[in-house]
Order: sequence, then C-alpha cells, then structure tokens
Amino acid sequence: MLRVPHYIASLSPYVPGKPVEELERELGIKDSVKLASNENPIGPSPMAVAALTSEAIKGVNRYPDGGGYYLKQKLASRLGVKDAEVILGNGSNELLDIAVRTFMEPGDDAVMAWPSFVVYPMAVQAQGCNAIKVPCKGLKHDLPAMADAITDKTRMVFIANPNNPTGTYNAASEFDDFMKRVPADVLVVIDEAYFEYVTAEDYAESMKHFRDGRNVLILRTFSKIYGLAGLRIGYGIASASILEEMNRIREPFNTGTLAQAAALAALDDEEHVRKSREINAEGKAYLYGELERLKLEYVPSQANFIFMLIEGDSSALYEKLLKRGVIVRPAGPGALRVTVGLHKENSAFIKALEAVL
Repeated sequence: MLRVPHYIASLSPYVPGKPVEELERELGIKDSVKLASNENPIGPSPMAVAALTSEAIKGVNRYPDGGGYYLKQKLASRLGVKDAEVILGNGSNELLDIAVRTFMEPGDDAVMAWPSFVVYPMAVQAQGCNAIKVPCKGLKHDLPAMADAITDKTRMVFIANPNNPTGTYNAASEFDDFMKRVPADVLVVIDEAYFEYVTAEDYAESMKHFRDGRNVLILRTFSKIYGLAGLRIGYGIASASILEEMNRIREPFNTGTLAQAAALAALDDEEHVRKSREINAEGKAYLYGELERLKLEYVPSQANFIFMLIEGDSSALYEKLLKRGVIVRPAGPGALRVTVGLHKENSAFIKALEAVL
C-alpha cells in the first residue's frame, strides 16, 4: 500500500460531470441544455477560431512557446504593465495552485470567504495547509471579518470578485479598507474570472493596488467572456519578484500553441466581447423577471450566472431538472447556480423549473 499524506487522503476530489452526449444517452433525452459551468453561450470569438485554422495548427508538432512571448507582450501592452509582470497558466486554476505551492508550506494558513470557489480550499489542503473559511455576509465576502482572521500564520488570502457561486461583488471602498489591514508579508490573490461582465460602477479596482506596489496576484481567464474554456488558458498580473518565484515551479510548456494563438486573436475581438455582455445582460433581465414571477429568491449577479435560493434539497431539484434535459449546478443545501444562456436555453430552464416545482 502506497503512503499518502493525510492531507491528500482526506481531500474530496472534484467530481466532473459526464459528457452531455452520455447524459442524453443514459436519460433517453435529446437537445439538452447545459447551464452548469458558466460558459459563454455564444461560443468562442470568431477571430480566435480563425487563428486556430491558420498557421498555428500546422505547428503543433513543435513544442509551444514556453514563455508565451507574443501573448504576454499584448497583455502587458493592454494592461500598461511590463512583460515580466504577466504570467500565463493552464487556466487561472493552475496559477492559483502554483501560487499556493510557491508561497505556502505545511502548517500555514490561507484565509478565504465561504461559499466561494471550491478550488481554493482544495489547493491549500493539497499543500498540507489550513483553509480558514470566513462565512459570507449577505452572500458576499465579509472583508472586515476576513481581515480579522489574518494571523501570523497567514500567508495568503483569496478573494473572488465577483464571487463564484454567488455572483456578488465587493466595492472599491470596501476593498481599499481591507487592503489597509493586510500585512505586507501576506499575498492577496484576487480572482477576477468574471470581471469583464461587471456593470457596477463602484467595482473594486485591483490594478490600483498592484500599481501601489502591494503584494497582490490578480488572476483572469480566457475561459469565460472570450469563450475559450476548452483550450485552458488564463493569466496573472503581479510584481516581477512574485512571478519570478512562481516561475521556478511553473511547468515549461504549461500553455499550448493553439491556446496562445486563440487568446492572442480573441483580445482583438471587441465585437465578440460586446455581444457577449449584451446577451448576458438580456438573459439576466429575463431570468430575474421569471424567477420573480415564480416567487423564487435569487441574488442579483455581476457575473454570467445566477445564484438561486430554494426550499428543500437542491440536489433533488437538480436531478428533476436533469431528467427534463436541463443541467444546472447544485450550490450547497438550498441553493442552485444557473448559467445565463441564450434566450432559448433560458426559457427551457424556466419551463422545466416551473414543471418540477
């Protein structure tokens, strides 16, 4: 029997969903609607698709550019930072994992809100560290309480803004007050996977703290609004000194040739981003109205999904919807998370929901 560290053996592995085609075969249904993973319903940027069908695909017999030279250059130019202040990852998930392995050692603490992104405590526990979960207040990060939870054992703080799965956000004034209380030797990881969807005028400006020289790692992704989830590519922004340490353990070829080419092209597709935002706003407005009609409680969202509060077992409701060909995500007892889809997908969800309630 192989020896497994106790902090690994006690982890609950992430359980992936089955392929949609397999679910349809098992349940005997067709034309199912997947609203479980916060994907962009209009698909990838057409400019990204064009990049995949040109010269890039001819070069897949070669190893990718391990430094992501051209993509990092374009990102740095857009963000007004130096190339050395940008790091690429196999999705932003990989980057938060690299950060934990770089800056934490067994016994250290990381502070995070709860409920929030499930990968944070998993990455922390896998390093033999302690995930200090601070309950959300009003279903958003309670930043004063999170600051109170920081001790001399704390090495990192995770903040998802907007938060997943609740879709809530923290305003600039809240975040500024929080940063004043964070010790200089604590790394604040700011996960902004959904920031392109935000419409709130008082949304926190994370880049301000980066430019002020604070120890922050800002994580963003091409998986959501750019529609490149299947290619797995994201990026981080931090000081050159922080990224120098992270690059010590980053895999040499952690982002592929096609992912880099697609992301490079997607950055120029402003029309795709505009259309994605527009369809998301229209979809949220429709779903809000229908949920109110059905007298169901929901949380106004700054992302591309809606957190619903329900009475009873959310897993049972999930199963009932699944049998009607609608796939959503249970989000703990008494809660469901539903991605905003195209209008026909949103209306299919409401129709199925009304039928099973």
